[in-house]
Amino acid sequence: MSKSLSRVRTALQSAGLTPDIRETDNARTAVDAARAVECALDQIVKSIVFQSESRGRLLLFLTAGGNLVDLEQAASLSGETLVRADAGQVREITGFAIGGVAPVGHLSPLRTFMDPRLMDFDLVWAAAGTPQHVFGIEPGALRLIANATLGAFTRNSDAGQERP
Repeated sequence: MSKSLSRVRTALQSAGLTPDIRETDNARTAVDAARAVECALDQIVKSIVFQSESRGRLLLFLTAGGNLVDLEQAASLSGETLVRADAGQVREITGFAIGGVAPVGHLSPLRTFMDPRLMDFDLVWAAAGTPQHVFGIEPGALRLIANATLGAFTRNSDAGQERP
C-alpha cells in the first residue's frame, strides 16, 4: 500500500470511520471516478488546491464533480487573493500528487472549503491519495473530518475534467 493511501486510511480510521476505499483503473478526473464507482458526477469530490498570493499558504476547495471553482467567489469566501498552486508545492505540503489529492490525510493541515452541492447526497466519493483509489463517505462526515467551511465558490461545468 502506498504511503499516500495509508495516510488517508489512517485519517479515516482515526475519525472513527470504517474506510470504503476502492481501487479503480483510473480516477484521475471526476468523469473517470464517477464511471469507476457508478455514481453521479456531482457525487465526486474534487480536491482543488489554490495558493494565497500574499501569504503563500495553500487552501483546499472540495468541489462537486460537475462544478468548477470560481476564482472570484473563492477569493471572496476565503478573504485571500488566490492563484493556482503548482504541482510540486501541492505534493510538498499535502503529500499527494495532483490527481490523487485527498481531502484528508495531508502532511500539513490546510484551510478547507466545501461546495454545498456535495451535501445533497447520502454518499460522495473522493480521491484516496492516488489517481487509482477513491473512498466513499457521507458528506457531513467529510465536512467534519476535513474541518471544511461550507460556502459558495463554484460555477457549473458540463466538462467535469478537473481532477478529483
